[in-house]
Amino acid sequence: MPHNPEPPGDGPAPAAAADTAPLITSRFLFVDVAAQRAKQLRRGALPRIERLPAGPHKLERLAMEEVRTGAIQYTLPPTPEPRGSVR
Repeated sequence: MPHNPEPPGDGPAPAAAADTAPLITSRFLFVDVAAQRAKQLRRGALPRIERLPAGPHKLERLAMEEVRTGAIQYTLPPTPEPRGSVR
């Protein structure tokens, strides 16, 4: 009997390390990223993780799970320099 390295029904394989966004350590950043993703989902974007029947039903929860699993790429705007700083 051939050996199958991936058990069936576990969903898609995790993305490669280079394809995942940096780990979010700030709960405020997590909320901002998930809110933006929920807005995309409400406008018709396709989910990036498999929606299981027992999984989240609200798009906000789905967005949070996508961010938690690293399925969402995000970028931060550049940090403005403080006023009065000399270059």
